[in-house]
Amino acid sequence: MTGPIPEGTWHDIVEHVPIVSVDLIVRHAGGVVLGKRTNRPGRGEWFVPGGRVRKDERLDAAVHRVAEAELGVDVRIEERLGVYEHLWDESEFDDVATKHYLANGVVVRSQGERFAADGQHSDLRVFEPPFPDLHPYVEAYLRDAGLGE
Repeated sequence: MTGPIPEGTWHDIVEHVPIVSVDLIVRHAGGVVLGKRTNRPGRGEWFVPGGRVRKDERLDAAVHRVAEAELGVDVRIEERLGVYEHLWDESEFDDVATKHYLANGVVVRSQGERFAADGQHSDLRVFEPPFPDLHPYVEAYLRDAGLGE
């Protein structure tokens, strides 16, 4: 499995290639864990934790790595929702106008009680139904996981 991609290479990938990722619908204490994003795309939005899949990394391994990195806990995989196409009208690069994800939605249950936000989130919070207005991509995950209205 490879590690971080050099920024120049990552720029070219974001500009030219869809990103394969895992998005985690983290069930915890009657709700779902969302993080307030600090990065583009989606800065300021409450969103599910997620991240790209690394070369030679199995999807399940990516789920556990992302949960540990972004939440500080391990998770138990409960359901694979399938692939979601996310087309953002921004990216983290000023000269790349869009970002395209092929996100594998995975419902998981937290194996820990305390969450630790990484630099990608200014806050982590458990949201319980009825959910507030959330980003349409998050609403689709919640609906498909049987958590939405």
